[in-house]
Amino acid sequence: MSKKNISRRFKNASSLIADEEYHYQDAIALLKKTSSARFQETAEVHIVLGLDPKYADQQLRSTVILPKGTGKPVKVAVIAQGEKVTEALQAGADLVGSDEIVEQILDGNISFDKLIATPDLMPTIAKLGRVLGPKGLMPSPKAGTVTTNLATAVQEFKLGKIEYRVDRTGIVHMPFGKSNFPQEDLAANLLTIQESIERNKPSGSKGKYWQTCYICSTMGPSIAIDISSLKSSVPSLAT
Repeated sequence: MSKKNISRRFKNASSLIADEEYHYQDAIALLKKTSSARFQETAEVHIVLGLDPKYADQQLRSTVILPKGTGKPVKVAVIAQGEKVTEALQAGADLVGSDEIVEQILDGNISFDKLIATPDLMPTIAKLGRVLGPKGLMPSPKAGTVTTNLATAVQEFKLGKIEYRVDRTGIVHMPFGKSNFPQEDLAANLLTIQESIERNKPSGSKGKYWQTCYICSTMGPSIAIDISSLKSSVPSLAT
């Protein structure tokens, strides 16, 4: 598709969106309506939080399991030994091994979406930091990717567990499904994200925590959400 056609399509989609904050259900309906690329676009949420992550007590990093999944198959690799190899394979891991997996990663001969390791092998994978660190794939306890409970970890990531963190400007960027998901599935995922971010609010947060919230499809325009509509839909956050 030419840039001219992309520009025209984006302009037409943008014309459907008013300069206002929408109830999250209406915003999701608009996201689906303005998604018109020739591939299944990812539904994205971008949340500006009142955090300054240069301070340790204002950093946000956690994981959340999207109840309706991400819409993307997740390839999970596991670095383990002994009986843990069988545990990982039975749980559905795509690649399992130890030294051989490490060497394949260093050589660039292996691809995966998540890498999980047992704590005892952390010294073995330390050398992977320079390769995996910049890609956000290095196993870590905070991300739930360093664990002895491989079965649970593998199954959760396969089901739609994703990691999120606030970037240096105080924004969280997350996928919450595909544009062809039913509206109720996208809503369920979005509300789960809202609840998780609220539950993991850093102790050093000051002032207004949620600043703005926008959703969009991969190639679509941004749609502003009325944050109060999200909170009022989650009983534990409505008060």
